[in-house]
Amino acid sequence: MVRRAEPHPAILGGVRPALLIVNPRATRVTPAVAEAVARELRARGPLDVVETAAPGHATELAAAAGEREVFVLSGDGGFNEALNGFAGRTAIGFLPGGGTSVLPRLLGLPRDPLAAARALARSGRTRRISLGRVNGRRFAFAASLGLDAEVVRTIDEQGRSPEGRRPGDLAFGLAFGRILRERRVRLDPIAEVAGRGRVAWVLVANGNPYTYAGRLPLRVAPEARLEAGLDLVAPRKIRPLSAPRLAVYALLGRGQRRARDVLYGHDLDRIEVRCDRPTALQADGEDLGDVTEALLEAERDAVSVLVP
Repeated sequence: MVRRAEPHPAILGGVRPALLIVNPRATRVTPAVAEAVARELRARGPLDVVETAAPGHATELAAAAGEREVFVLSGDGGFNEALNGFAGRTAIGFLPGGGTSVLPRLLGLPRDPLAAARALARSGRTRRISLGRVNGRRFAFAASLGLDAEVVRTIDEQGRSPEGRRPGDLAFGLAFGRILRERRVRLDPIAEVAGRGRVAWVLVANGNPYTYAGRLPLRVAPEARLEAGLDLVAPRKIRPLSAPRLAVYALLGRGQRRARDVLYGHDLDRIEVRCDRPTALQADGEDLGDVTEALLEAERDAVSVLVP
């Protein structure tokens, strides 16, 4: 049920309450968690709380926030929606309510939503970061075409639990392994990166780590920074003998730049990809459908985010 925000009494005194957007279907969000998070944030000042009712609602709520400070209690999909509506005139904070919640972890927040809310309520610090755009849609930390996006789609096709929870990191790992086995760990070139050559898989990072497997950071693009442009990591092809080595690169965060079978780009403003056939695209773990072309751009110095 959506709780519509009523005008807070503090508005009469000239103080605009902050807005907390809650995704009640996120993996780690319950009514008790949402209430406890709101209580922590109210130590910072007046706060209105609104729950999202459907996909895309967080975008609408963030766009309507105007000059208000915004907090989002959700998983990475909800963070992505909010960023695509947020005008950037104030600051936005991200509270980990999903199974992985990559973005708040990149920003140095605890994995526990209550501890994260307490840290932001006490801090008051902000950090200017860049964002990425793929075909016009913003993303915070990662986008990809090919294998990675196919895994996201496979997980989505499994559906959610009766409570609306998405499968966790283990399900992602199993789906990744199953797709590789079906193809006998063989990926041939499927796309052309303009001016750089043909590749089998395109990963674009706006920060490091690229994502997490449980507590384990995957450092696909170890030089990527939230304040900089985009980093590109694209294996030219994958074979049974090269796959373990590529996995070690991601685990250790080194080796990618020097590998002859990996196309690597750092701090880029623009990446153009043309696919041989319709290819799966994802951004921040959200399936964006099949595309034959993708334009990825850095939106530098895009937003202020709240940090501990």
